[in-house]
Amino acid sequence: MQNDEPTVTRRPVDDTDARRASRRWWDSDADDYQAEHGDFLGEVDFVWCPEGLREADAGLLGEVRGRRILELGCGAAAAARWLATRGARPVALDLSAGMLRHAAAAARNSGVRVPLVQADALALPFTDAAFDTACTAFGAIPFVADSAALMREVHRVLRPGGRWVFSVTHPMRWIFPDDPGEAGLVAVNSYFDRRPYVEQDDAGVPSYVEQHRTLGDRVRELVGADFRLVDLVEPEWPEGHEEIWGQWSPLRGRLFPGTAIFVAEKPAG
Repeated sequence: MQNDEPTVTRRPVDDTDARRASRRWWDSDADDYQAEHGDFLGEVDFVWCPEGLREADAGLLGEVRGRRILELGCGAAAAARWLATRGARPVALDLSAGMLRHAAAAARNSGVRVPLVQADALALPFTDAAFDTACTAFGAIPFVADSAALMREVHRVLRPGGRWVFSVTHPMRWIFPDDPGEAGLVAVNSYFDRRPYVEQDDAGVPSYVEQHRTLGDRVRELVGADFRLVDLVEPEWPEGHEEIWGQWSPLRGRLFPGTAIFVAEKPAG
């Protein structure tokens, strides 16, 4: 008898299988994801992480008015719409048609429309130096096997002096189980085990793949793509924020970071 529940493992997955898994996963999960997290993310807002840090407060992108900005892994594109209301010229890109369907619906509901592009972050359909800024909040980067190649691709489409800002799960979190409670405070995994987290069916076909890189790995990816690291932000859990998002919780958030936000720039020279 076939088991409908996925098997969870840690094993290498190439970019082809990772891309297929991500597209299927986010197409099928888009409705549930928006139902669970849509209110927190808003229709026209830029939330960097489950800690609730907003671009309106953090200003990590710098000046956005008049800037052409690419949002990678945009999901329902709330961030791109927020940028549009601040005078930017954003383009929102995602691999998943299911998530872009929600982006189109939110555009109709909010009245704020931005160009939507379905494409692979490893093969951006734009000319060199097409954007002033690129950003993503938990999009694209954790779901590709060759994230160093993604950094190079972002570098290609940015103009000299352009800024690249992205948030990901803090690499430290991979030491612990994905549990918002006390079980999630016990270290069980090696920080240096870079094999991705994989959910797969009985035939071994991945249905969900998420990659792990250390902080040092991320820095080397950026430097290797000829970016200059400007800042590394580790948002603290704010007082009064009691909402649980997956493995993010007040209990864990007050003890160790859950999100890392990298701020980098393409050298002007």
